[in-house]
Amino acid sequence: MGNTGAGTQSYTSYARSHTIYVQGKPVIEGSSDQAFNGDPSRYNPEELLVAALASCHMLWYLHLCAKAGIVVTGYEDRAIGCMEEDAGGSGSFSSVTLFPHVQVAKAGMISEANALHARAHEMCFIANSVRFPVMHQPVAVVG
Repeated sequence: MGNTGAGTQSYTSYARSHTIYVQGKPVIEGSSDQAFNGDPSRYNPEELLVAALASCHMLWYLHLCAKAGIVVTGYEDRAIGCMEEDAGGSGSFSSVTLFPHVQVAKAGMISEANALHARAHEMCFIANSVRFPVMHQPVAVVG
């Protein structure tokens, strides 16, 4: 906790900076979003949730492609989360959209490469655990 000397005496009296530590792994520097007095140079929980969804989808997708004989030579995603805040200051995600840009070895692989995103979505543990829609708009190209 970011005790700056006064603890949680007031909303602005404590830092939001913290570390996320799992034994034997690198530390993740966390904070709240800048809108909630957080440090913008650190990851916030909302960013980490969107990243977890994108990562889970990618890992299932690559697994399915390998099994199907689709040779993926590049993969990038630009995931976007939409949130809604309520009058009381709380809120929730209303959706997350993944925009995977996939490079495959041959043009004949593009159609199946795009189709496998639906199966990857069905298999993703994280997507299966959230109560908002997780959509994907994939693009596959030869690369």
